[in-house]
Formats: sequence, C-alpha cells, structure tokens
Amino acid sequence: MQEFDVIVVGGSMTGSAMALGLARQNYSVAVVDPLTPDPYQAGSQPDIRVSAINAASRLLLEQLGAWEVLEAMRVCPYRRLSVWEDDARTDFTADDIAAPYLGHIIENTLIQRALYETLQQFSQTKWFSAELKALSGQDKNQVTLSDGTELSAGLLIGADGAHSKVRRQLGIGTSGWQYKQQALAVSIKTDAPQQDITWQNFVATGPMAFLPLYDGYGSLVWYHQSEQIQRLKTLSDSDLKTEIKQAFPSELMDFDILSRASFPLTRQHASGYVSNSAVLIGDAAHTINPLAGQGLNLGFKDVACLLAKLEDKIWLKDNHQLGQALSHYERKRRPDNLLMMSAMDVIYKTFSTEILPVTQLRRLGLRLAQHAGPLKKQVTRYAMGL
Repeated sequence: MQEFDVIVVGGSMTGSAMALGLARQNYSVAVVDPLTPDPYQAGSQPDIRVSAINAASRLLLEQLGAWEVLEAMRVCPYRRLSVWEDDARTDFTADDIAAPYLGHIIENTLIQRALYETLQQFSQTKWFSAELKALSGQDKNQVTLSDGTELSAGLLIGADGAHSKVRRQLGIGTSGWQYKQQALAVSIKTDAPQQDITWQNFVATGPMAFLPLYDGYGSLVWYHQSEQIQRLKTLSDSDLKTEIKQAFPSELMDFDILSRASFPLTRQHASGYVSNSAVLIGDAAHTINPLAGQGLNLGFKDVACLLAKLEDKIWLKDNHQLGQALSHYERKRRPDNLLMMSAMDVIYKTFSTEILPVTQLRRLGLRLAQHAGPLKKQVTRYAMGL
C-alpha cells in the first residue's frame, strides 16, 4: 500500500491543475490516469479540441507555473468577441475594459501537456498510468488500480470527467439531459494572418462559431440537429467546405479543412460534490452547454477554490477540519456552477426558438447590448472571470 496525502483520479486539464497546485502546497500527490500527454511537437497540426481560456484561468496557470511552459508552445490571444443574428450585433473588445486581451484560444492537449511537464518538477508527486478499479474507506481512502497497485490517502479528488468512475463508486447521482443538437468541430487552415477575434453567428438551425488559432489556423464549430451533424461528418472535405461556405457568414475567410469531429451537447450536475473524504471537481461534478466556452474555466475555478480551502494543512490530522473545508468548497462552487449552467440554458433556449415575438426581443437585446455602456463592461469582466 503506497500512502499519499491526496489521490487525484484523472489527469485531465482540471485534474493535472489540481495535482500541480497541491504539489506546490507541498502535499504528496498521486495522479491516476491511464494516459500520459504526448510530447509537444512544434510542427504538428493543431488539436481539434480547443478551449477559450479567460483571464482568471490564465492567472491560475501563471500561479501554478504552467503558463510560461504553455506560452513557449503556442497560444492565441483574442481581443474581440462578436455575437450577432442577422443585422443585430454585439461586439465586446478588450479596449472596453482597458485590458490587453479578453482571453486565449488554446489546444486542450497543450494545456494538459504544460501542466504535466510542470508537475514533473515535483518529487512528491507520482503519476500512475492505470485505471481506477475500486475504492473504499471513509476517513482514509483506499484505491485499487487496474494493474493491482494499491494506494491510500486522506483525501480523494475525482477529476475523471463526465463519466466519472469516482462519482459512480461514491454513489453520487446526477441530473441533467442531452440537448437536441450536436456540435461539429472542424479544424481549418487559412492564408490569413493570426486573427484576434472570435465570433458566433446565430441562425435558425443553431449557432456557428469561429475560434482563431496561431499562424492562420482556426477551429469552426457548427451546432445543428443530430441527424444533420451525422450527415455532415460523412461528407468529403470538398463537399463539407462547400456546405460551410454556404451556411457560415461572410466573415469567414477562405480555408482548407484539416480534420473534423462531433460531440453531443450535455448538461449534467452531480447531486453533491462531497462524500466523506472525497470530492468532485470539473466535469466529474458538472458539464455545461459549450455555447460560451465556459466549461474548462468553471473547472479551473473549482481548482482555485479547493486549493484555497486546503492551504491550511491542519486537516491532515483532523478529519473534522477536512470535512469543513470540503463543505465550504461545495457551498461556494455549486451555486456558481449552477448559475452559469442556467444562464447558458436561457441563452440556448432563447436562440433556439423562431417564435416571432421572441426573435424580435432577442435581436432588440443584441442591439441594446451594443450600446449598454457600464452593463456591457460588467458582462465582459464576468465572462473573463474577473
């Protein structure tokens, strides 16, 4: 039996960030994940899965020491964000709030790699390339891995995604649903220079978005009915490009298709985040409609909050103190996550209907928001996590 202060199940972006933060607080940490991030290759094409990192998430990565590693790879800052439907449009800019940028678009694999590389600097952490097989215990978590390894720790953190084994073995239920639409992600290469704008255009069938990357690369996201997404996936590159050019707004420059993938849109919320001396973070606790790209940012907010609650190591010798710390974490994060999930649902439902009074109201709202002054600045700062 190998003993640690904390076991983190899941070496995803959220899990690796959590483990790195704990290592910086001088905890001994075991990370359990069957996969290790691939080494960075400078000439490689971008990963199709990308995230919009807001200012609060960048600050966390800086504090963890991973941002410098990540920036040495490749990141794309964006200074402008536009949302529109027909001629009703709202533009958010970094200049509105005297900030250098609104956020960064970064490949998921690179975020995970930067966290992993930084984590290797800490001798008190160990990465176990295996799957969780079983867990038991209350005051002391005992974990058995798929290769027979046995671990124990005073705290277990489930960061193993939407299909969390930790959550299931703890007996924590979930509520939620799948949306009627799916999303098609398309990685593209353009001849244009690196863009500083990300945009989303709403139409009757669902939104279409552009996410800029480095050196003219970019990512398109096309929300549509499930059967249409399945049809689009089967098209040749040339036929898919034709359909994209017909459907997407004129703001989209010419491009070549590199790859594509689809994913369902799901809302899921755990009935609780804490069970005895175990806790859930990130997608293991909540998944959100990706409409505004806030999923990873919420996960990083979980990490920052839990790190703050665990900074005092008194809980290592007092389970009551650990229980209080975990309860405080849940009371702080659960309402905030629920608020963002509900806000995304309101936006999704509002833009999914073609009932005339609703369409008129939402277009009026976009026009008013364009000139909302202080309120617009407040919304911008909130989206940045400030």
